[in-house]
Amino acid sequence: MDIKKFHPRKSLGQNFLINPRVVQKIIEAADLKGIETVVEVGPGFGILTKTLLACARRVIAIEKDRTLYLSLRGSFSEQSNLKLIHADALKVPPPKEPYCLVANIPYSITSPLLDHFIRENPKNLPKRAVLLVQKEVAQKICAKPPRMNVLALHVQTFGSPRIIATVSRNNFKPVPKVDSAIIKIEFQKKELPTNLDEFFRLIHKGFSQKRKMLRNLLSPELLKKTGIEETRRAETLTIEEWNMLL
Repeated sequence: MDIKKFHPRKSLGQNFLINPRVVQKIIEAADLKGIETVVEVGPGFGILTKTLLACARRVIAIEKDRTLYLSLRGSFSEQSNLKLIHADALKVPPPKEPYCLVANIPYSITSPLLDHFIRENPKNLPKRAVLLVQKEVAQKICAKPPRMNVLALHVQTFGSPRIIATVSRNNFKPVPKVDSAIIKIEFQKKELPTNLDEFFRLIHKGFSQKRKMLRNLLSPELLKKTGIEETRRAETLTIEEWNMLL
């Protein structure tokens, strides 16, 4: 299918990567050895898929748009190491085998997609994730105190993110309104909070009114017990301090 003849759907956040050099940066960051299973979300016209197939043992590509799915099925019909799924990625469970998540994520689902593959599946995390996301979102994910946020805590509780490179908006078609960034998240074995649901409930409560001091949002007795100053705000707390509040 000719990308020039395709009409992108704004509802799916379709901005297609067109620069092979950016693809190469993503592949280098993924550090694939040819033995991995890779999950790709939103393969689009397959520019990243094609290279992943040459570098990984198996690629699971999930495409929601039926027109693109049918086009990909035709383009890669002879690729035995590709499993192409026509579905909403937020409803597809991660593979049970060890895998890497490598994708140009639609801007509109970045946060729920990260939650789906990470926070909602803590016992089945990817080995690593290399994602092309909106630059501002990449910066939020990598934030540190005193600029922490809910998304950063959702990711950093499980892994260590860093920005690999920024990517100009001119590397996409149609051209989005903002620049992007390649982000890499390494998932190493970490000691997780004993009650993850309560841990994140507490975080969401703390950030429910981020301009307010913690004393207005959390139990003063609990803050006193943990030695956390009640005049602090949620964005100043570390993951370790949130864990102390459990």
